[in-house]
Amino acid sequence: MIIYKDLLTGDEMFSDIYKIEETEMMFIVEGKMISRSDGDIDDSLIGGNASAECQEEGTESTSVSGVDIVLNHKLQEMPAMDKKQFLSYAKDYMKAVKKKLEEVNPDRVEAFMAGAPGEVKKMVGKLKDYQFFSGESMNADGAMGFLDFREDGITPFMVFFKDGLEREKCVSVAVCLSAFAHPSPRLQQHLLIDLEPVFVASRFAN
Repeated sequence: MIIYKDLLTGDEMFSDIYKIEETEMMFIVEGKMISRSDGDIDDSLIGGNASAECQEEGTESTSVSGVDIVLNHKLQEMPAMDKKQFLSYAKDYMKAVKKKLEEVNPDRVEAFMAGAPGEVKKMVGKLKDYQFFSGESMNADGAMGFLDFREDGITPFMVFFKDGLEREKCVSVAVCLSAFAHPSPRLQQHLLIDLEPVFVASRFAN
């Protein structure tokens, strides 16, 4: 399994268990609405253009509903931005990513600086549709995921700048499970199965 982390803060943003569309500059990650009770992940869809995360009270056990990407990776909702605020954030973010890329991936600097402004311009026209999410650390200077819904009104997706993320391949069950706030037994079993060939290879290698 591949975990995608904020290049600047190290926060986990999403993983490859979701449907991911990749463009030249962006990752578009499709999620679903889920309901979670007692630490488990519920596969049922909630439907409706709901808030990305809400808590239902008045029941004996705590029930949380929202977008699986947000809940699983402990993403934190940030205040909405107007055009001026967003452009200020984008300017500072691009500068920070450029500096980091110069250290870790200099071949991407030119392409990022050439392509990012166009993506920012497109996003300005959709600001009223977006909900803004940072990583768990709530560092407003780091990467953000921009949440929107498909035309059906019930299918959520999040948009991330590709160059602002780094990929980390899981090499142990503990690392993989740490990518989720409350992994269900079914998800834990999925991860164990997925990682089994890695463990087998490691045993033979030793």
